[in-house]
Amino acid sequence: MTLDDLSVALRAVRLLSVDFGHLPGPHLHVSTIFPRRVELALHDSRLESLAAFEVWREALGIDPDTVKYVEQSSGCTRVLTGYGEFAGATVELTAFATVPAPAVVGGAG
Repeated sequence: MTLDDLSVALRAVRLLSVDFGHLPGPHLHVSTIFPRRVELALHDSRLESLAAFEVWREALGIDPDTVKYVEQSSGCTRVLTGYGEFAGATVELTAFATVPAPAVVGGAG
């Protein structure tokens, strides 16, 4: 495989930066395994990555009904995943966020 074989995904990355340069910066991944896919991942130990996911989801026109939610790491990490199309490439959008600890009700007495 050549770099030219990744041109669809790389073109999409270029256009994402032009059209959505004001949005939160994700981790970007382009691979020879899926040469027409761009993976955008948002990582945050707080819940800010979930808000950033929503901004990206809306910008990319990903239907909210198609977004998948799972928990991993024994329920410690929330994961949202959605797929869309942009500039001829499939865009996989994923957000990871720590599940907040439950609030302590009452106090030590």
